Amino acid sequence: MKKLISILALMFALLMVLPMTAGAFNSYQTYTNAIGGEPLYSPDAYIPINTYNSSYMGLPKSLSDPYDIFVDGEMNVYIADIGTNSIIVLDRYYKHKFTLSEFTNEIGAPDSFASPRGIFVTDDKKDVQGNVVEEGKIYICDTQNYRLVVFSRSGEFLYVLDAPESELFAEDSIYYPIAVAVDKYGRIFVVSSQTTQGIIVLTADGTFTGFIGAPTVSISLWDIVWRRFQTEAQKKKSSDFVPVTFNNITVDSDGFVYATSDKIEAGKIESAIRSKSIAGADSPVKKLNAAGDEIMNRNGFFPPVGEINYAPMSLRTGEKIGVSAIGDVALGEAMTWSITDTKRSKIYTYDAQGNLLFAFGDKGSLQLGNIGTLKAIAYQGDKLLALDSGSAKSITVYERTEYGNILINAVSDQLNRKYDSAQANWTEILKRNSNFDAAYIGIGQALYRDGKYEAAMEHFEAAYDTANWSLAYSELRKNNIEKIFFLIPIVIIALCVVFSMLLKKINRINIRAATSGEKITFGKEILFGFHIIGHPFDGFWDLKKEKRGSVRAALVFLAITVLTFFYQAIGQGYLFNPTGTYSTILAQLVSVCVPLLLFVIANWCLTTLFEGEGSFKDIFVATCYSLVPLPLLIIPSTIASNMVNINEQDLVSLFVTIAFIWAGFLIFFGTMVTHDYSLGKNVIMIVCSIVGMAFIMFVALLFTTLLGKIVGFVTNIITELAYRM
Repeated sequence: MKKLISILALMFALLMVLPMTAGAFNSYQTYTNAIGGEPLYSPDAYIPINTYNSSYMGLPKSLSDPYDIFVDGEMNVYIADIGTNSIIVLDRYYKHKFTLSEFTNEIGAPDSFASPRGIFVTDDKKDVQGNVVEEGKIYICDTQNYRLVVFSRSGEFLYVLDAPESELFAEDSIYYPIAVAVDKYGRIFVVSSQTTQGIIVLTADGTFTGFIGAPTVSISLWDIVWRRFQTEAQKKKSSDFVPVTFNNITVDSDGFVYATSDKIEAGKIESAIRSKSIAGADSPVKKLNAAGDEIMNRNGFFPPVGEINYAPMSLRTGEKIGVSAIGDVALGEAMTWSITDTKRSKIYTYDAQGNLLFAFGDKGSLQLGNIGTLKAIAYQGDKLLALDSGSAKSITVYERTEYGNILINAVSDQLNRKYDSAQANWTEILKRNSNFDAAYIGIGQALYRDGKYEAAMEHFEAAYDTANWSLAYSELRKNNIEKIFFLIPIVIIALCVVFSMLLKKINRINIRAATSGEKITFGKEILFGFHIIGHPFDGFWDLKKEKRGSVRAALVFLAITVLTFFYQAIGQGYLFNPTGTYSTILAQLVSVCVPLLLFVIANWCLTTLFEGEGSFKDIFVATCYSLVPLPLLIIPSTIASNMVNINEQDLVSLFVTIAFIWAGFLIFFGTMVTHDYSLGKNVIMIVCSIVGMAFIMFVALLFTTLLGKIVGFVTNIITELAYRM
């Protein structure tokens, strides 16, 4: 009996503990993004271990409106609190050390902060023996006093850097510092929320030297033209084309500046996501060198803009969300960096190439790990600190997991060219997360260096990495060509001879058919297509007057064209179709036949009214014969697409473009000869035919919609009658 009671007590204890554990570790889902943008769930790279509030910290005044957080080289934590106009300094265990709020300034007068926002702390400078030669400094953005205040790391006031003066500042510019960073050379970078020229650069003594990273303003041609016709009153009412401002900043050990902005237009960010843009002009996070040039790598599936699967509105709360609003940036190990999304309280971490390593977090306050209002983040070694300025007013500490450690080690080994170690770590990553593309790339690069090109290509294909795949393929192709090099010129010469003989044979048959007066057979009707593509004026004239072609031959060319596009869809090389998407024969049939029939119908309807001599049959036959260049060039191009690297890709695309242009010219001249139009009149008729195609589609869509409503109405009546009976 006692044993039974013990077992029941143990089960009850487990039931009480398990929900708490699940709640702690399942408060959010860690994920990356697939090439199509879908989230790919992954193991947690960071898990929350605790939340620390004012009571735990032992603060004399509770946090009121925390704005920024910073961690120095000795793992001390600094918090800027707007509500109490103070800077709180904590030790590595998040216990209170001292508070900076009131101080005696340079002239011996009592002074204090007014809404301090940004913080940056420099490390002690040491000599080769490790002795401190210069103590680190605490730089504070005293925002509403329009200045920077500098303290020693021990909390002693040093000096004030007042607002810089220069003719480069706009007349209405207000120095309103909200973020600051200092590089290893002592240069000070300041973000002023009311300064639109870029990031302010100061020397160590506060002398203004210029701006870097000035945001560009893109003005459409329509806006330029429209403003020329506006009155002065209208210009005043219209929005000015003012560059966006930055909202946060940090600097790495090499002096590169990372700056964020939450003022980028949502439409521009959405466009960058859709186009997978690698440009930095409208990016919410930039990496700048000393000259202010944007040098961030954006080689991931999508630009580093935070959330890719954005929704206009939250299904849970009904709140308008949209694209991410980037609030802060923090630098981690191995050149990784993280940004925050203040709308979703999420953290996104990228590597030096701009690949998303992981994203995690969620809005909320009931579960450990969720943040009510994510204001700022900072790395503390292998921990990540998140500042919650919502109702909790606390710091949430996330600890890196085993998976996260392996991932960072792999990235670090890759950067330090420890390829064998990196490959081992990437292999461990794939054991835990088979969806992680960076692991496939890392292993592929290791295999490439070992000369295992085919295996490397397989790994690059798994990660849709066309650039590295092309490098491996080029080496593999070079090795194969070396084995059969002597055969290549023989094959090329043989193909040229056969092709030349074939063209001569076809030409002789076409000449004999035109001069002999014999009956035109089906084979000769097919071969006549080769005459038309080189002699469109004579060819289309003979097609109409001499009946050198037929509907059955036209249908053959149409069928060959459909099969050509189907072959192109399924037979293209990896570089042209990295995702392996394919199309059905039915889809190709519709995509070719529907536009062709729409053009034929629209052209026949219009030319019947405007003295066109061609019948519906003549237009259809001429249009189908005009398609001959498409299979002639697209089929060889599709074959060649399996043999080229990324540098030769445009050459294949060029031949496909030539095929479409060639077919377009044949359709144009074919309709002109068929209807006996002048050049100018034919241009007008072609344009009108395209408009007519759109009109026919509109009428068809309208008819289909009305028909659907009628069917639905009749169905509802029948259903109602059935119920009543």
